[in-house]
Amino acid sequence: MKLNRFFMMCGALALIASTTGIMQAKINYPKAKKVDVVDDYFGTKVADPYRWLEDDNSAETKQWVDAENKITRDYLDKIPFRKDLKKRLTELANYQKMGTPFYVKDKIYYFYNDGLQNQSVLYVKDKIDGEGRMVFDPNTLSTDGTVALQSLNFSKDGRYAAYTITRNGSDWNEILVHDLLNNKMLDDHIVWAKFTDAQWLGDGFFYSAYDQPEDAKSSKNEWHKVMYHKLGTPQSEDYLEYRSYDDPLLFHQVGVDEDERYVFILQSAGEGNALYVKDLKGLNPHYVKLAQDGEFAFDPIGVDNGKIYVYTNQNAPCYKILAYDANNLGEKNFTEFIPEKQWVLSGIQMSDHKFIVTYDKDASNHAFLYDANGKEIQEIKLPALGSVGFSSKNKRKEIFYNFTSYTFPSTVYSYDAATNESKVFFQPSIALNPADYQIDQVFYPSKDGTKIPMFLIYKKGMKKDGKRPVFLYGYGGFNASMNPGFSYSRTPFAMIDQGGICAYTNLRGGGEYGEEWHEAGTKMKKQNVFDDFIAAAEWLIAEGYTCKGKIACNGASNGGLLVGAVVNQRPDLFGAAVPQVGVMDMLRYHLFTIGWNWAPDYGRSDDSKAMFKYLKGYSPLHTIKNDGTKYPPILVTTSDHDDRVVPAHSFKYAAQLQASDTGDAVKLIRIDVNAGHGHGKPVSKIIEEYTDIQAFIMYNLGVNYKYKKTKVKK
Repeated sequence: MKLNRFFMMCGALALIASTTGIMQAKINYPKAKKVDVVDDYFGTKVADPYRWLEDDNSAETKQWVDAENKITRDYLDKIPFRKDLKKRLTELANYQKMGTPFYVKDKIYYFYNDGLQNQSVLYVKDKIDGEGRMVFDPNTLSTDGTVALQSLNFSKDGRYAAYTITRNGSDWNEILVHDLLNNKMLDDHIVWAKFTDAQWLGDGFFYSAYDQPEDAKSSKNEWHKVMYHKLGTPQSEDYLEYRSYDDPLLFHQVGVDEDERYVFILQSAGEGNALYVKDLKGLNPHYVKLAQDGEFAFDPIGVDNGKIYVYTNQNAPCYKILAYDANNLGEKNFTEFIPEKQWVLSGIQMSDHKFIVTYDKDASNHAFLYDANGKEIQEIKLPALGSVGFSSKNKRKEIFYNFTSYTFPSTVYSYDAATNESKVFFQPSIALNPADYQIDQVFYPSKDGTKIPMFLIYKKGMKKDGKRPVFLYGYGGFNASMNPGFSYSRTPFAMIDQGGICAYTNLRGGGEYGEEWHEAGTKMKKQNVFDDFIAAAEWLIAEGYTCKGKIACNGASNGGLLVGAVVNQRPDLFGAAVPQVGVMDMLRYHLFTIGWNWAPDYGRSDDSKAMFKYLKGYSPLHTIKNDGTKYPPILVTTSDHDDRVVPAHSFKYAAQLQASDTGDAVKLIRIDVNAGHGHGKPVSKIIEEYTDIQAFIMYNLGVNYKYKKTKVKK
């Protein structure tokens, strides 16, 4: 029941693209007017000439967006091999995909995609070797696949399913209810929910929501609350279960244990959280505080044998598990169940009164089975270095898990805890032969000597000649670990097949080595993240893999910020850059939607004069050079319905790039329509987006591509 927290070549190559043609034609960028807007930060005046682009609903902004999209589309569509590259990406995407099966009562549910369906479909089986029947197809909710299922929760008796959906990639959610017994959708319909699922209790469910905003795409989100909805009643009659009356900038998540006896509330300002619990069978049911700290996490895992198990990093940077006395609730009534170890405890769940514990060792998952006393029984052997996700219930013996790595598409296994054996339950066939590729994990020194892990993917037999094209990807923030996983879209297999290298680097700011690793990339230590990334590029050059100008850098969201910052700091290193949905205005990010929630990682420009200066010193928007320094070709990407990192970040950044003297290389922006920050994006849009990104990168690194059908490997 663990709750989700708030919450990725020079002449040596035989195939070289021509350097003449569309790249030589000077682009006349759309005229972006400048306005006289100046802000005062502790006595320092900062101009914001493109402030008007923050209003993405204005006719003027829409006109600018249309004009930018036109020149970008013209450029990308003229790349000679774009159509061939799209064929390859479509071929790679077209494989059967199965989610990890899970039990509801005695039925087995799972998600399945036949290959190119925009959204995966929910199926059910009566027995494990039986035939699957379709339960719910999210593709029927929209003609273009832009309505996605974000979460699924069943009532305790298995009769009802609550579908939490998102439209156009928005963070705003709606909740629909399906009567599985009568196979019909009910009239119940929840709107303006956010950062939530549906937690069932009796004949209704809890959810988290905001009041209806003035502007759904940009208004600041305040006063998050937990509501309870009873089936068959209008949302207007839902009752308020929990909220803060003192602080508008708090998140509230709710959880209910398997037996529907305990209700948990997590109250968070974005980093640490308070944890409250209510015993519904107690003499006087009310919320009791189990833990409260603005710095540390406390996540409930489940309840068993009179104990409430909680996952925390309090006095444990690599995390540990506590066991609270469920019959005597209180902050001090706990024991240490699984102590902190050398490696990061990244996941835990219960199965047959035992515990499946996942640790991160050098950015890869390793899994173990523990007994009811918190003692290790055995390691669960995984197929390779990669990532794993388990499906189990405390009162059932059945265990499934899904494993993936860079050249290993998600494969489902059944696991027998008694024999410690795993068996393939579902394995996809893909248009890729994993045996053709080499995956190395290397460790390189950052500027301050810190060793940083990085994975390299390339074709076996590739020779280091100092001229290989490289795709370098990073994130480095918000305690998020970047573990190995298969991606037909992000990993540039077409470029790798032409002799290129894909590099995924695990930067500080992430969670790969626990809270200390995370904190080393936050606030006034954020420069460490950029230094780590720059050091990765320099190491690849020094080790003879590549040379300056043959490296493409890419990252999304916080990774988009990363790309914007490192290009401003070291434009000489890169031959192409693609910042996706990036946080580009570090002085004003906290003023939009949930941007204020990122302050624990970034700090805010109104915190202090020193914090303002630090943020302005690396903010991508504010550190673009204007002195003739040659920048690499840049393709900025964003989406019109991104209400997490609002598109104004990318709009203003692109406008400033195009207006600045940074050499003749192209500076383009691609603005997706009917799309959001990335989650829930239909397969068709993913293929189009990454065709553009990879085509842009390959063309500007001098890599050509000719499509040749690949035999599907069993």
